[in-house]
Amino acid sequence: MSQSQARATLTAYYAAFNAGDIPAMLDTLHDDFAHHVNEGATRLGKAAFAEFCAHMSETYREELRDIAVMANDAGTRGAAEFVVHGQYLKTDPGLPEARGQRYVLPAGGFFTLQDGKITRVTTYYNLNDWIAQVSR
Repeated sequence: MSQSQARATLTAYYAAFNAGDIPAMLDTLHDDFAHHVNEGATRLGKAAFAEFCAHMSETYREELRDIAVMANDAGTRGAAEFVVHGQYLKTDPGLPEARGQRYVLPAGGFFTLQDGKITRVTTYYNLNDWIAQVSR
């Protein structure tokens, strides 16, 4: 996989996210996929990721802006930096009560790729910043 192919795969992943198109997101994933979540357990496989996406869609409304996608020369690793513009729709267990609060949160993702597909995504954001924003 080339650097440009890796960038295209990651760009498609984030375009699908912003479109709320979970099947299109899943299409960018390798069958051997792992989702490493900030402040959470690793989810293995597309089915676990699809469940996570469904939960997120009913709990949060998010749009990623100012996305910068990067990939190494071999196209086997990538990263993205972006700003999450969101609204907290439904209380997530263990987190503050949802009242439709809006938030703006810098975040990023790190990826491994194989055979034109994403095998790992690791997402980072500042949970304490998010909690402070929705607790106001």
